[in-house]
Amino acid sequence: MQKNKILIVDDEIHILELLRYNLEDNGYEVIQAETGEEALKRIEETPVDLVILDLMLPGIDGIDVLRQIRKSDYSHLPVIMLTAKNEEIDAVIGLEMGADDYIGKPFRTRELISRVKSVLRRAQSRSEAEDSGKPGNTIEKEGLSINLETHQIFNDGKEIFLTLKEFELLEKLMKYPGRVFTRDELLESIWGYDYVGETRTVDVHIRQIRKKIEKDDKNPEKVLTVRGIGYKFKP
Repeated sequence: MQKNKILIVDDEIHILELLRYNLEDNGYEVIQAETGEEALKRIEETPVDLVILDLMLPGIDGIDVLRQIRKSDYSHLPVIMLTAKNEEIDAVIGLEMGADDYIGKPFRTRELISRVKSVLRRAQSRSEAEDSGKPGNTIEKEGLSINLETHQIFNDGKEIFLTLKEFELLEKLMKYPGRVFTRDELLESIWGYDYVGETRTVDVHIRQIRKKIEKDDKNPEKVLTVRGIGYKFKP
């Protein structure tokens, strides 16, 4: 079986070594870059399955690298942002720019591998379904149509792009219209029981989903807020 190839991008050598050791120990092939410019060059030269991208890089920073990835021919490439504890605001910006997830430094090996497996699993599922040409199972509600195999999403007939986590959240809510999910329930379901981030992560992703599917994201009609509890899809 061919190994998944992961590009790790960080300007701290000890972080690169730690990432490489843990990823290779879990069966992944790893290439690395120390700057944003080098990262973009690597992606152009060598097909990769996932990028683990540090926010604070010399020259082109992580946000700019992510922005260029999302505007390129490889816009669907999964990206996990790597952040320091004092970079919460930047992490939120990264999510809003289309990062699939983020991990704070220092990170636990178990958490790192769990996030990597989750993001790769979704990306691989989508790729296999597209290659097979299967129509796939779909959920259709309120003008939205999501294909659970190809991960294609149509809003009033127009295809839109969601990150992997955005897709998972919307899928979860659409499967159970009217059911209220707390932020903690969504965190555990989508990010995993060992996720150590804050519930604000859910709010950021919901905000991005609304921008893409609602006519007026300030007055949503599909993904609704239940004040003090969480979210639900329109019954």
